[in-house]
Amino acid sequence: MTARTVYFVSDGTGITAETFGNSILAQFSIKPRHVRRPFIDTAEKAQAVVAEINELAVREGERPIVFATLVDRDVLKVVREQCQGRVMDMFGTFIEPLEDEFGIKSNHRVGRFSDVAQSQEYHDRIEAINFSLAHDDGQSSKNLDTADVILVGVSRCGKTPTSLYLAMQHGIKAANYPLIPEDFERRKLPAPLLPHKRKCFGLTIDPERLSSIRNERRPGSKYADVLNCRYEVNEAEGMMKREGISWLSSTHKSIEEIATTILRDIRPDRLIY
Repeated sequence: MTARTVYFVSDGTGITAETFGNSILAQFSIKPRHVRRPFIDTAEKAQAVVAEINELAVREGERPIVFATLVDRDVLKVVREQCQGRVMDMFGTFIEPLEDEFGIKSNHRVGRFSDVAQSQEYHDRIEAINFSLAHDDGQSSKNLDTADVILVGVSRCGKTPTSLYLAMQHGIKAANYPLIPEDFERRKLPAPLLPHKRKCFGLTIDPERLSSIRNERRPGSKYADVLNCRYEVNEAEGMMKREGISWLSSTHKSIEEIATTILRDIRPDRLIY
């Protein structure tokens, strides 16, 4: 199959279009080229991006796929009527049926972040991000009593990106704390975690995968040696079992899947909003 180009055209950041569009594209065994065109909020900007798409359609000999989240009717009209790509009007697909179902008109607000500075949810997310950064990789054990979750596991098993995702997407105060050889020799959790064990959630990883990741950081080191990785992973999993800490493997799971599992087990209330 000829390589295809997918455009995400939005009057805001394009995050909604790209997230939803990628979920749809994941159902197909293709790897298209992605182009995001954010802040297309005037007819003039729409005409410029349409010209770009149309020129590409001629050059590639295939019409691009266009995922559009455009609220302004005049802007959307330009894209719908002039674009030679396959336009997927994502808002139109859902908003009009929901207007009928709710019996009200949508507010046609451009961009989901337009009044975000006034939102308590936004301030909670900022606070959670700051907390997660301050408590990354065991940097600080202060205020762990205010954490929503404390991720534990060996170095490079995915704790940091998961912590930040939880903070940014769900406003979760997520600390993360590494389990190191000294902890395995003592056969105990690090002392700062003991009062907060009920908040702990473990991550583990396939030792061969861990070795590969660590070799990118410290090639040829004991830290990255596969035998050492097997030892650390086995000891970490054994400690989690002894301490009654729920855990999962990050080897074949996305950050989104890991985060959702953590929310389900630690803060199920955050799955309802």
